[in-house]
Amino acid sequence: MAIPAALVILPLGVLFFFSGLVVNVIQAVCFVLVRPLTKNGYRRINRFVAELLWLELIWLVDWWAGVKIKLYTDPETLKLMGNEHALVVSNHRSDIDWLVGWIVGQRCGCLGSTLAVMKKSSKFLPVLGWSMWFSEYLFLERSWAKDEITLKSGLLRLKDFPLPFWLALFVEGTRFTETKLLAAREYAAANGLPSPRNVLIPRTKGFVSAVGHMRSFVPAIYDVTVAIPKSSPPPTMLRLFKGQPSVVNVHLKRHPMKDLPETDEALAQWCRDMFVAKDALMDKHVENDTFNAEELQDLGRPIKSLVVTISWICLLILGSLKFLQGSSFLSSWKGLTFSASGLAIVTVLMQILIRFSQAERSAPAKVVPAKPNDPRRQPKQN
Repeated sequence: MAIPAALVILPLGVLFFFSGLVVNVIQAVCFVLVRPLTKNGYRRINRFVAELLWLELIWLVDWWAGVKIKLYTDPETLKLMGNEHALVVSNHRSDIDWLVGWIVGQRCGCLGSTLAVMKKSSKFLPVLGWSMWFSEYLFLERSWAKDEITLKSGLLRLKDFPLPFWLALFVEGTRFTETKLLAAREYAAANGLPSPRNVLIPRTKGFVSAVGHMRSFVPAIYDVTVAIPKSSPPPTMLRLFKGQPSVVNVHLKRHPMKDLPETDEALAQWCRDMFVAKDALMDKHVENDTFNAEELQDLGRPIKSLVVTISWICLLILGSLKFLQGSSFLSSWKGLTFSASGLAIVTVLMQILIRFSQAERSAPAKVVPAKPNDPRRQPKQN
């Protein structure tokens, strides 16, 4: 049964920011004291510590809202997931695609080493963004002149990563909305490209750079397609807090890195072809409301996130009671004012987190007009 958001946002926010600040402090201490001595030792510690925070969001999806994540892939790929490095290339369909990726990663045992290429402003998001920064997420400014060097250095840092990691790359550059789809169709018509129906046109520079720098130490690309059945409302952060369930279907196809083309131009075309195939796969999902039933894998619902969240709740309650027993903090106007201000700040921060995840806040891609002199870029005739 759905719960009014106002009744849960504040207590869940207090829990999340309390535990998050504890995690951030531990990460900061390890970054200063452990990383200079052993970078891989720091990474192993950080993986465990980061999971203590991120598992709360897994709990929010699995146990609070009851969202069902259905994974469709072949058994051979499932065996490799979590046991190898992978570049994860996904469409960006819902507000919580990043969280869906975390859930699949957690099922495969590599939640603490799931990484992503994200916009620079993400790292300033209190608690969550700071945790991502300590975990070596890659943050870009959406300006290729600046991002090319940042992306290269960030990718090469992962070459000696001691644990299997997944690096998520959303090559569409923004979340899917109908407005952005119209812009993508205009771009396709102006540049002689297939007109998309369910995805946006990929921006290939980042993909080409990622493959070029990771080819030697990452064995595979995970081609991920996220779809929401017509019978299910799209999942959002607000719906999660309200305890409202949804269903998310995830199709994953493994491409060995060694099978990809060598040249930059061919890699860019391979990426575009991948999204044409992804668009056709989405057509079938729209028609059948599911992917291939024979590929459906049972991921279960591990209790680890439930145990961790309950532990944080107990720690918060015991800490609060201990503090109040030995203090007259709430018996003064100063203490009450400070407490009220703290709760107001938590409420505002939770609203920022919700708004940050909303698809409507992403800007559509700009349409680049075709060059009239180049017949290869002229619109195709129907």
